[in-house]
Amino acid sequence: MSVKKIDKQALDRWVDTLIGKHTVYGVTAKGERFVYARLTEVAALRLDFDVTMIPPKKYFLPQEDPLLAFDRQGGCQSVISEEPFILFGVHPYDVVAIAQMDAVFAKDHADIHYLTRRENATIVACDVVRPSAHVFAACMGAATADAGFDVLLTLIGESCIVDARTAKGEELLKELTGARKADAASLARREQVWEDARRFLRMHQLNCRPEELPALLADSYDHPIWAERAARCHSCGSCNLVCPTCYCFDMLDDPAWDLAGGKRSRRWDGCMLADFALVAGGHNFRRHREDRYRHRYYRKGKYLWDRMQQIACVGCGRCITACTTLISHPVEVYNALLEDRPR
Repeated sequence: MSVKKIDKQALDRWVDTLIGKHTVYGVTAKGERFVYARLTEVAALRLDFDVTMIPPKKYFLPQEDPLLAFDRQGGCQSVISEEPFILFGVHPYDVVAIAQMDAVFAKDHADIHYLTRRENATIVACDVVRPSAHVFAACMGAATADAGFDVLLTLIGESCIVDARTAKGEELLKELTGARKADAASLARREQVWEDARRFLRMHQLNCRPEELPALLADSYDHPIWAERAARCHSCGSCNLVCPTCYCFDMLDDPAWDLAGGKRSRRWDGCMLADFALVAGGHNFRRHREDRYRHRYYRKGKYLWDRMQQIACVGCGRCITACTTLISHPVEVYNALLEDRPR
């Protein structure tokens, strides 16, 4: 596949061309924070961002996702979004999270709604320029990514390495002008960017390897930290909603006003919400905040590992930023469990 070097002017021309021909979503500023949004001009694109408030999973699993339309006669029709789009500027930890979501939604009963969007997406990843305040992606093995994207951008000074890894990526590079083959010196600088990411994207240091977390949690079900921290939890669910690897949803039927038809949709849900585990008859099998708080960590650090041998945390740090009571800090929790683990 192609590895090119371009200057920033060529990068801007390329993005401008893509915006003119395709639906492109990229990172834009929202005050002092950053969000993914539809790009209408290249000037709005920010590749120097630290972290977005909401992860790019919203383009594959929207906050509200219509699944089918139905009518009173019993007919129904699947609603499937097939619009191609480009997702521009995805950080490596979010690339890793998307790959995990791909595996989850393809496993067992494949989810055609998610997988169709994913098939129609072209991902342009971008190595981190500015670490965020709470990132610990390097501790989770997600500071860099080798796959899961179509093109990788690495900014090196006033230039950019453009690395196409798939046929989709090669197709995008056909719109690129002013490019030349990346020389050895530039590729060496890219290697240094990757090495720096593995060293510095750890604003918090996890004191074990990620693959040790399932065994740690297996020994910690009755640890007092769950009750201590849950006592301050508002059950707002913010940590779930900003997480790139959370994918729970609720199903809702919405009849039309005349009852002639309607639609069925799914909406984001989260295990920290008080009614998440509420079932028929008013039974709630995680009624207490302690149970919900503990479940979140077990789901990330053990349950998905048991199912797929993956840890459902990529170290983006969004949950730490979103939590107003400062209890949603994976590294603090896991390190506390390690300190108290019998030796």
